[in-house]
Amino acid sequence: MSSTMPQPDTSLIVACTVSRDVQNFDLLIEDMEMALGENWGDLGFAEALAFFGQPEAQALEFIALAMDETDEDNLPLMGEIITQAKARNIKVILIAEDVTPASLHSLLRQGADEFVPYPLPENELAEAIERVRAAEELAAAGATHALKSDNHKEGAVIVVHGLAGGTGATTLGVNLAWELATAQKEDGPSVCLLDLDLQYGAVATYLDLPRREVVYDMLSDTEGMDDEIFGQSLLTFQDKLQVLTAPTDMLPLDLMSSDDINRILTMARRHFDYVVIDMPSTLVTWTEAVLNAAHVYFASIEMDMRSAQNTLRFKRALQSEDLPIEKLRYVMNRAPKFTDLSGKSRVKRMAESLGISIDLLMPDGGSPIVQAADHGMPLASSAPKNPLRKEISKLAISILELGSADVQAA
Repeated sequence: MSSTMPQPDTSLIVACTVSRDVQNFDLLIEDMEMALGENWGDLGFAEALAFFGQPEAQALEFIALAMDETDEDNLPLMGEIITQAKARNIKVILIAEDVTPASLHSLLRQGADEFVPYPLPENELAEAIERVRAAEELAAAGATHALKSDNHKEGAVIVVHGLAGGTGATTLGVNLAWELATAQKEDGPSVCLLDLDLQYGAVATYLDLPRREVVYDMLSDTEGMDDEIFGQSLLTFQDKLQVLTAPTDMLPLDLMSSDDINRILTMARRHFDYVVIDMPSTLVTWTEAVLNAAHVYFASIEMDMRSAQNTLRFKRALQSEDLPIEKLRYVMNRAPKFTDLSGKSRVKRMAESLGISIDLLMPDGGSPIVQAADHGMPLASSAPKNPLRKEISKLAISILELGSADVQAA
């Protein structure tokens, strides 16, 4: 009498594509087959909602929700698919082609775990699948970022504040934090990136991280915050960088007081060597607290009239309150090239007319900057030879060389 080993059920469906017509996404079909073999299926939009109620759906790990500009008329249906999937603990990878940023933002807010543009970049779907599986394992293990209660560091606070929209403040903040965290291969500094723009904060988007309700819970009760609660509010990006994303919902900027901010900064400084803060462009009641705590305060501008006017207002506002404007370091975004003598002359005249010193000239990185943000990747990974990335890397190295005590001199 012979016995045989039980064979794995190769027919088990662990994922499904959900689309109007999957044949419109031939590259998705190829990547799903490469990643999952035959263990995936295909559903239409209406079929997906019906399938979620079937016993077979219990084995689903994720769905790949594929849409293009034609499907934007059915956003409520897309949102319902995401809601029903999340209610059953099924992860959602959003595959979108020519879809407006507003529609993407809406679906991501409703709970989509990952976003991958179509046509699919090489290996991007496989990496997205790995991330959702890793997130599931992390949640199943109940793992959070644990902070040691006996840490007593005095981390340097580096602030980035855009004085006008589109001046590259978040790009600078995110990539500076990443460069600080990865500049040394071994025994590098610990870095925490705080997104304090409670309404339009985009750090989560730039690093492809989820927004969570726990952030709001922490921000709304900083008096009860301890090491564990603060650690649970942080997300780890590629095992190198700890990130406090903006909350899930748009919140009033006066949700926090100066005391709340001071508690958060004290906690962050105690656990990390460098604390990088992305500020809202608006001046708020707690801007003073951040400025006083900062070792260096980067104010990003461009060579246009709106930046000049906003810089003048910003400077006057700080001076009227006797705040330490000597901490300000003005950053010129999309600065003229080295050979553009007339452009450099305009920068000099602008600085003289405003009575400021423009300390950093950041080059125009072009379309790779936007692509990196859309794909949720630092420039060091997506465009390592980009001129903007090189300048940010130089800035990070200079900060590390000076050390936290002299970071203001950077």
